Amino acid sequence: MNPLIANLPGWACALVAALVLIGASLALIGSIGLVRLETFYRRVHAPTLGVSLGAFTTLAGSMVFFSVAQGRLVLHELLIGLFISLTTPITFMLLVRAALHRDRKAGSGEVPSRAEPEP
Repeated sequence: MNPLIANLPGWACALVAALVLIGASLALIGSIGLVRLETFYRRVHAPTLGVSLGAFTTLAGSMVFFSVAQGRLVLHELLIGLFISLTTPITFMLLVRAALHRDRKAGSGEVPSRAEPEP
């Protein structure tokens, strides 16, 4: 067995397991929303929160594991979280804009309407 895992206290194992399971559950919920929703415009909302929150809790579990196992504070996972929180919403926004442009150009009926009509 890996010496890092063998020397980990029980409270740290339980905390890491809980954080990783919460992260995996949130990612699963986002994936189910991606499959179950009907249109592309509805589908882009579910993975955004699932990916972001799921990644943050998984990264928190990784930070706890390596901080306790190595006996020093490990914070480089925060950089990964920063990149995920910056790139995921921007990527989905660009995908929606590209789809909206494509649907308007093609004259598709799937283009979402505004709540108020334009004057």
